[in-house]
Amino acid sequence: MPLHVPELKAWAYPLLFATGFTAGLVDSMAGGGGMLTVPVLLNLGLPVPLALGTNKFQASFGSVSASVHYVRNDVVSLRECRLGIAMTLVGALAGAACVQGLDPALLERLVPWLLAAIVVYAVFKPDIGHHDSPPRLGRTPFFAMAGLGLGFYDGFFGPGTGSFWTIALVLLLGQNFVRATGYTKVMNATSNLASLALFAAAGQIALGAGAAMGAGQLVGARLGAGLVVRRGARFVKPLFLGMVALTVARLLWTNFVH
Repeated sequence: MPLHVPELKAWAYPLLFATGFTAGLVDSMAGGGGMLTVPVLLNLGLPVPLALGTNKFQASFGSVSASVHYVRNDVVSLRECRLGIAMTLVGALAGAACVQGLDPALLERLVPWLLAAIVVYAVFKPDIGHHDSPPRLGRTPFFAMAGLGLGFYDGFFGPGTGSFWTIALVLLLGQNFVRATGYTKVMNATSNLASLALFAAAGQIALGAGAAMGAGQLVGARLGAGLVVRRGARFVKPLFLGMVALTVARLLWTNFVH
């Protein structure tokens, strides 16, 4: 059943655009844009289901925009990752369907520690992801397993999905951080669109707010993806680790303090 969409003041739309721009810029380079957008939507008075659906709507603008830029600049080959796209789509739909009947409490407590392990590992392996390295797993089994697993996780829970994709691409496929960031955005776009279809079917999207934020996402994501392509892996890695650390702090605060 469609939810009532609260009427927003005129000043809210420039705020939504600016938030979308900032989130798109950050998310296209290092992930974590949802840490900015969801609180803003909630603080503007949108009910939780409506805020989450609107967030998926606006995030789809940014993830698709960044993906297109990475593909056009030969960072990503869609032919190489088409299995990953298909498996991510299936996994995301399954996860979104299961979220109604399963309790995500275990993931809420486990995920911060898994993300923290990524930061610690990268700190003690300072050269990881600066250059391509030999893959530890074939492309077909990697995309089959990661697509289903991380797609399901994104549809079911979500926080940290981009970080898990990036580190998996670096460690298992041997990609540098620029390529891994590009492939991550393609997978994010896939799971965003899958989840968006379910939110849209349930009438849980505030189109005006989502469009304003999505316009900012388009601009910010395009700019951020351009910076990644131009500046390289040594620019991306510290941003990635910083956003992972912030995500860890937010999840720990939400689940163990607040």
